[in-house]
Amino acid sequence: MALDQYYLLGRSGLRVSRLSLGTMNFGTDGFHAPYGKTEDEARPIFRRYVEAGGNFLDTADFYTAGASETILGKLIAETGQRERLVLTSKFTNSVDHGDPNAGGNGRKHMIRAAEASLRRLRTDYLDLFLLHTWDRITPVEEVLRTFDDLTKAGKIRYAGLSDVPAWYAARAQTLAEAHSLVPMVSLQLPYSLAERTIEAEHVPAGQTLGLGITAWSPLAGGFLTGKYRNSDQGLAGEGRLTGPGGVGLEWTERQWELLKTLENVADKLGVSMAQVALNWVATQPGIASAIVGASSTKQLDSSMAALDFELPAGLRAELDTAGAVPPGKPYVMFTPEYQSWIISTGTKVGDKPAGYRPAVRNWT
Repeated sequence: MALDQYYLLGRSGLRVSRLSLGTMNFGTDGFHAPYGKTEDEARPIFRRYVEAGGNFLDTADFYTAGASETILGKLIAETGQRERLVLTSKFTNSVDHGDPNAGGNGRKHMIRAAEASLRRLRTDYLDLFLLHTWDRITPVEEVLRTFDDLTKAGKIRYAGLSDVPAWYAARAQTLAEAHSLVPMVSLQLPYSLAERTIEAEHVPAGQTLGLGITAWSPLAGGFLTGKYRNSDQGLAGEGRLTGPGGVGLEWTERQWELLKTLENVADKLGVSMAQVALNWVATQPGIASAIVGASSTKQLDSSMAALDFELPAGLRAELDTAGAVPPGKPYVMFTPEYQSWIISTGTKVGDKPAGYRPAVRNWT
């Protein structure tokens, strides 16, 4: 089973499963209520994941108005396996709209959010604590100092970021290294065959700076399952994308054409479109883990089986081409074709001229 194979998260010693269990639908309150699961409905999903060897759990204080953490905390306690599991939670979104300091990334809210999450999750520490969203206000230095203090206090083991610009992640990691503060080890971002914009900067930044990327929405909200179709009235089919959460989303002709390639690859391999899409994301360069949610154990079983096969190089190339996002400027200037044209001097870029000898200093 793919989940009992563990990989290091970023430049850390933390080992995690290639598929993380997303628990945004654990609970029936708040923003995510329409698709939420009760505790009794969530229990078999959680247990199936853990029994299969999965150890990477993802939640946030904002999910189902805190119910996700409360339910997850109870389910973890029932297993008695807290130490084996890598528990992730996130902060940023407001938990009290009447309090201006009950949201954002300021120190006051960060500490309050961490302590509240610990109470709901019935644990003394979080393995991974993430800034949920860039608030565009709080100085990054304040965030880093607070991460460092929470780590020293034993309330979190590792720190990371979610949904931030690549430059912000780079600045945070560089400052952490320069000032000997706790480094970031994870960067959580949307990534799928249908949404590949993070490849321009975030993925190279993660690889360079030691940030393991965890991909959320690897099925593009269900678009890549093949259950939707393009009609005269827009997106058609039953699911989240045609419900309240999908209002306003538009899909390009390129993305609809991508589905044809995805279906063709799935047919050749004898697996589902969703399994191909998950496999592709989880095995992409720089991706540490793909976050999967589930409405049933059957759906979770299908997702876990997505890593039971290998994508042949030829079929992967077809998917890469079908889902590719044309690079804009200045990124087009960094492609091999452009570099070859603009820099070429008759030799391959990086080749040493004939007769080249490295300089050697004689210390005697």
